[in-house]
Amino acid sequence: MARIYCYKTKNGRSTWFLDYTFKGKRYRKKVGTSKKVALLELKDIEVRISKGEYKFEPNQITIKEFFEIFNKYSSVNHAPSTFKRYKAIVDNFLFYLESKRDVAYLSDLHSELFEDFKIFRRTTPLNYREFAKTNTVNMELVSLGTMFNYAIKCNYLKENPTESVQKLKVTDAKKPRFLTEEEVDLLLQSCGEYLYPIFFTFLNTGMRLGELIHLTWKDVDLKQKKIHIVSKEFWNPKTGERTIPMNEEIKNLLKELKSKSIGSLFVFPGKNGEKLKLKLRERFMTITKKCGFPDVTKIHSLRHTFASHLVMKGVDLPTVKNLMGHSDIQTTMIYAHLAPDHLADAVEKLEF
Repeated sequence: MARIYCYKTKNGRSTWFLDYTFKGKRYRKKVGTSKKVALLELKDIEVRISKGEYKFEPNQITIKEFFEIFNKYSSVNHAPSTFKRYKAIVDNFLFYLESKRDVAYLSDLHSELFEDFKIFRRTTPLNYREFAKTNTVNMELVSLGTMFNYAIKCNYLKENPTESVQKLKVTDAKKPRFLTEEEVDLLLQSCGEYLYPIFFTFLNTGMRLGELIHLTWKDVDLKQKKIHIVSKEFWNPKTGERTIPMNEEIKNLLKELKSKSIGSLFVFPGKNGEKLKLKLRERFMTITKKCGFPDVTKIHSLRHTFASHLVMKGVDLPTVKNLMGHSDIQTTMIYAHLAPDHLADAVEKLEF
């Protein structure tokens, strides 16, 4: 099956694309602004495919045109915060490319360009801000890689230009602020009956805020003691699907919540059983200030607390990585400094 379709940019300009299947694989190709030319090229491709004379070539699309297409895709398929982050990264990359007059098309991108981009981001302040930290640069490289994987899927590229680009060694990352056991006890005692199950679940599962908000009873297997973080029609996990085992305390808490839920789709519903829209951070900051640790201002600190206490209790970093749903072990390494005793114990096990 083959067809043509039109894509309109923000300035109202129409661009025609081909959409067809060749050897069981779907392809999209940019033609131009003329519908007539698009129809003629579509006919030509159909004839060549039928004769076995067709050879696929990646579509020549400009970098700016691709990012416009990706932004449109992201606005529909990603959470608003993710879309906003991707858009900011695109703006940073396009600003960097302004001085690269010989780089206009997606096919012009190469690994050396991204090695230079790393230097640019570490040495050039944008929007009157300080230089980008190594973690920020690494995150931008990963995000750009994700965008170019989408370009490959759409047949704008044959391979990802960021694939061989190494991440920067992180030396300037802040140690994550986590709660001590005493602070955890105080928080749970002070948060009230409504917030207690939410904070307790964060602390015992390490879930992200979005994961907890979109958790449904269908995702909870009390019998097998597992929580499944899975994609839904209205939401996708940040780093893919995963399974989190429940400890006995979480199992009992969720079992009790389920017995009280009346036909609610969500485990932690908002008003009328809808998705939770409570301003959790504001409530959290009020409580931590009251408890005497006002420097803890983000819900994400509960996720850090989960990971930090696991490491301090001797759980290895690869296991923590899987439980947290990190896409890269480098992200988990921010907790490595908490495991000196565990590493020493490991060495003691040698008996040569």
